[in-house]
Amino acid sequence: MALEEIAALPVADVADPAGAHLFLWVTPELHRLGEGVRVARAWGFEPVDEIIWEKPNIGMGRFPRHVHEPLLIARRGEVAFSGPRDVRSVQRWPQPRAPNNGGKVHSAKPDAALDLIEQVSPGPYLELFARRARFGWEYAGDESLGTVEMAGLAA
Repeated sequence: MALEEIAALPVADVADPAGAHLFLWVTPELHRLGEGVRVARAWGFEPVDEIIWEKPNIGMGRFPRHVHEPLLIARRGEVAFSGPRDVRSVQRWPQPRAPNNGGKVHSAKPDAALDLIEQVSPGPYLELFARRARFGWEYAGDESLGTVEMAGLAA
């Protein structure tokens, strides 16, 4: 999807207007350009921080070879973050791999990030473009289970 299409998704309509958290994966380039912040604000959230996922494997390219991916943290309303207070802003989570010890799965995010979200955010939980189910979560978007209908997304 184009960035304008992503920013136009009606996330604000499905998030609790009284308060909700948003965790938004952003590529390093788009993070530098502020596009993640723009999308979060278009969805009715205000960025408060970020976690940098330090990947154990080297990325593509020449210089520098990316071994990180930003996870923008945003909030609407006054809902507090809870849980552990010793969470570092840089996390070294393993990369998801294909079955039978196959290679890295392109653009797949670590389960540890979802574990952390469940620890610090009260839910309910919605993942856009999820590729597989997780107990207690709803889904919207292409390749997902489509448990939530959202204008602009395939179910």
